Amino acid sequence: MQEKEFGLNDIVEMKKPHPCGENRWKIIRMGMDIRIKCQGCGHSVMIPRRDFTKKMKKVLESAENS
Repeated sequence: MQEKEFGLNDIVEMKKPHPCGENRWKIIRMGMDIRIKCQGCGHSVMIPRRDFTKKMKKVLESAENS
């Protein structure tokens, strides 16, 4: 399986949407755990890197391109 590539400040889409209805998340911290912030309501969630890579669908906007 190919490794998903993502970086700090990237906007990603997760497999399941947030309860507020938004499915766009911004990566605001990276390490062993990854903190993502909902672009709809501003709620932030910290999840282990392994779980994040399983639950992430794709990178919508890369911070490198902006």
